[in-house]
Amino acid sequence: MTAFLRVTQAIIGREFLRFVHQRERFIAALVRPVVWLLIFAAGFRAALGLSIIPPYQTNITYETYIVPGLCAMVLLFNGMQSSLSLVYDREMGSMRLLLTSPFPRWWLLICRLIGATLISILQVYTFLAIAAAAGIVLPAWGYVAVLPSLFLSGLMLGAIGLLLSSLIKQLENFAGVMNFVIFPMFFLSSALYPLWHMTESSPLLGYICGLNPFTHAVELIRFSLYLQVNWGALLWVAGSTVVFCALALWGYDPARGLMKRKT
Repeated sequence: MTAFLRVTQAIIGREFLRFVHQRERFIAALVRPVVWLLIFAAGFRAALGLSIIPPYQTNITYETYIVPGLCAMVLLFNGMQSSLSLVYDREMGSMRLLLTSPFPRWWLLICRLIGATLISILQVYTFLAIAAAAGIVLPAWGYVAVLPSLFLSGLMLGAIGLLLSSLIKQLENFAGVMNFVIFPMFFLSSALYPLWHMTESSPLLGYICGLNPFTHAVELIRFSLYLQVNWGALLWVAGSTVVFCALALWGYDPARGLMKRKT
């Protein structure tokens, strides 16, 4: 058990050291949601109108409505960036050195996933601090209650990136696939507008948004920030996390890689 704890500490510590030495990554992760919050929110509010906020929720502005979606955006982008660095490590050989250690492969990958998720959460709270400084304040206890939701959502989104990194072998191809995955997941969700608004515009798009796991991550975070539990979103995110983690571990199965090389 002590050896496993040391391995966990070493992998997570390595992720934090990499994050500290890559300040551009931290800035880039914050620039996107801050720009959406302070600039694009005004344009979306003017275009969509105040009708997207239910009349009985008079204490919620459009800015406070999209903050949970932007928190999920930080988790999504960082999960993909972490997987991009994993593809880079695989090309450089350091990933192969890690996976050939005597410890279980699934444990090493999960530790890597947990480290990336903790970094994502740190970035989310930095973004929430910037939003609070700009006058967009949420319930005080919501900042504490949202932590489990951020962790679970970060694991799910990081697992999606981990799965993609197991399927894509070249670094330059992964960058293109990232954009192909990130933007549909973000825009076909409730991050910027509620599902009922999307369903009124197009029932098909509303159905697609309902199947999008990112939508349920947004809703889980949104309810948690207001000290509520969305049980449907919680079950969806938890189930998706298990499925994506299992698929990612299958993708990194050495026996599967050996069979592919033989064929």
